[in-house]
Amino acid sequence: MDELSLNAVLNQLPMAVVIVRAPRLVVQANTAALELFGQAMVGADFVQTVRHPAGLKAIDTVLGAGGEQEIELPLQKPIRAIYRMRASRAENTGAEPRAIVSFLDITDKRAAEAMRSEFVANVSHELRSPLTAMSGFIETLKNGAGEDPQTRARFLGIMESEANRMNRLIGDLLSLSRVEEGERLRPDQSVDVGAIVRRVIAILEPQAQAAGIPLRIAGADDIASGVLGDQDQLAQVFMNLIENAIKYGASPAGVDVTFETTARLAGVEGAALIVAVRDHGEGIPREHLGRLTERFYRIDDSRSRALGGTGLGLAIVKHILSRHRGRLQIESRPGKGSTFRVCLPLLDTPD
Repeated sequence: MDELSLNAVLNQLPMAVVIVRAPRLVVQANTAALELFGQAMVGADFVQTVRHPAGLKAIDTVLGAGGEQEIELPLQKPIRAIYRMRASRAENTGAEPRAIVSFLDITDKRAAEAMRSEFVANVSHELRSPLTAMSGFIETLKNGAGEDPQTRARFLGIMESEANRMNRLIGDLLSLSRVEEGERLRPDQSVDVGAIVRRVIAILEPQAQAAGIPLRIAGADDIASGVLGDQDQLAQVFMNLIENAIKYGASPAGVDVTFETTARLAGVEGAALIVAVRDHGEGIPREHLGRLTERFYRIDDSRSRALGGTGLGLAIVKHILSRHRGRLQIESRPGKGSTFRVCLPLLDTPD
């Protein structure tokens, strides 16, 4: 293959590819490599491109002894990323040994593996705690404590609470899995968000009344609130947000759910419906706001557990809104309460 044809082939590859000849001179680079490392790499020593001892050793080995070398190395190009560098000897290149070197960005893959590992560790921890507690109570009851009616009733009550906690966690894990599985498929049915929110409030009204917290809704009857959506998933979004406002934003001033529309909103295509859930509680410190939708992230771990939280609710909300091509906005200040805004594209906007 002549040089012109080789260039054409290399430039069609999505990954960065360079050709290096002995002693370590870059003689050719495809478009992806030039974008990654810069135009000045061609004609320069490979050390100017990759300042990494293991990477340079791999090149030297291939140019000297032949064969193939593969390593992972971090590169700051332009931000830190992890690449799989593969170098192999080019055959039939004449007297000068040459190596074909490719760079595949595996940053997302490694990040996903780390996230998966962290997720498994978190789930294990969340399940181990109640299981350990229940095992201890069962052992205590077997060893004679069960003969005392008061002790037995207290232990059984705690065990029931821990079993319910595990059941909620498993339910949320299954829900999160289902949402993630279908996240790329946008719903295609028209739903009335106002009607969904009114049903959710009707369900939560007894809980709010028992806590002395009034629930108010405004604007749902005055504006169009039709969106392409999954009715059950959107109900889950508002059930989570309003119930959180009752639990964590508990205040006699109550919880306000308001509807409005806007012609333009960053992150949402076309006109948007905004449903805001506002509490008048103690608020959330700024340093926590950016992490609230992370799995298992809690501001106050003991309080969340005591109130039945699994640490997955807002992560589920985020993924559901992503499926609906919407977004979640969170505003809060200590002592001023919190506002969670659900932003969804209105039905008559283009996809």
